[in-house]
Amino acid sequence: MAKAGRGGPALATAAIGSFVAGTLATLGLAFLAPWLVDVAVKFGPEDYFALMCVAFVTVSATFGDSPVRGLTSLFIGLTLGLVGIDKLTGQPRLSFGVPELLDGVEVTTLAVGLFAIGEALYVASRRHHTEEKLEAVRGSLWMTREDWKRSWKPWLRGFGFGFPIGALPAGGAEIPTFLSYSTEKRLTKYPDEFGKGAIEGVAGPEAANNASAAGTLVPLLTLGLPTSATAAMMLAGFQQYGLNPGPLLFAERPDLVWGLIASLFIANTMLLVLNLPLVGLWVRLLAIPQPWLYAGILVFATMGTIAAKPSAVELTMLGAFGVMGFLMRRFDFPIAPVVVGLILGPIAEAQLRRALSISLGDPMALVQSPISATLLAVAAIALLAPFVMRGLGRFKANED
Repeated sequence: MAKAGRGGPALATAAIGSFVAGTLATLGLAFLAPWLVDVAVKFGPEDYFALMCVAFVTVSATFGDSPVRGLTSLFIGLTLGLVGIDKLTGQPRLSFGVPELLDGVEVTTLAVGLFAIGEALYVASRRHHTEEKLEAVRGSLWMTREDWKRSWKPWLRGFGFGFPIGALPAGGAEIPTFLSYSTEKRLTKYPDEFGKGAIEGVAGPEAANNASAAGTLVPLLTLGLPTSATAAMMLAGFQQYGLNPGPLLFAERPDLVWGLIASLFIANTMLLVLNLPLVGLWVRLLAIPQPWLYAGILVFATMGTIAAKPSAVELTMLGAFGVMGFLMRRFDFPIAPVVVGLILGPIAEAQLRRALSISLGDPMALVQSPISATLLAVAAIALLAPFVMRGLGRFKANED
């Protein structure tokens, strides 16, 4: 649409669709979360451990093209989660005699290293591989009556895809975004415009993306499960202040929960206010030379790490995680499962040991509860399904 001189309406429908879908999804969160809390209160330690297994498997399978690479990233995160003092025995684990490692690996250090420094190094390494061309926004920023007519139904359908899928443990933004685009492509009266500037192809996926963002807060706030990298960082932020998202959070800190939900309404409104009038400013920011961006990212990432925990060991870990993030991006390993494994690994271990302690070491206690048995079966199916589907695909290819 920008190449056709309609970048303004494209940005407008994206902003308005995000506002509409985000507001509806926030209303869904407000009504759905209390019901899920009532269900989650009945969970035992074995149920929570099974739920963590579902989260591990689905996050590993959702991010990246290869489930093996996703599981590899997850096990890296789980291993990092073992670093520090064992809370039950008091024995140091994987600290290698370094006192700074007794407190464990900081989630912020890992996330900044992987997402900020690793991404900066990766983009910088590919600077001379692909030449980026900046397309200026041309024409009016506002939508015509025909644009409104073609956009409002994709906005609602995008919400219908984004919020329910985002609220699932295997959710995220990728699946509803692609579903929305393919649906709009099938339903449109202007199929020839797709790929050349169809406004439905912008309206639906943008609405689905924003609705799924609010949907990811449903399992995060009610069950303490992050289903995306952003939700994982929010969980880390909660833990930094001694808060544990889950069903008890609604009882212990209702002011925080409902304040957060109320802030989403304000955030959606501000999204609209900032996007529409300041489109020209955001485009000009893209003209900043890329080396300046790389340098700024590295400086602020280092300063943030030093401010959070001033230590030479922490800076060394930041650099090591940055190199690891670069290598993972280079060889197409997903990064989000590493962060999820570090955050949820200790929680899953604590629930597993608690369940086994209650059952006096009997592992059958993990499947005696109907909830835990069902969730473990779902995890097993989600783990094996990609390999089965790939095997069937190869079998059919050999037959052809």
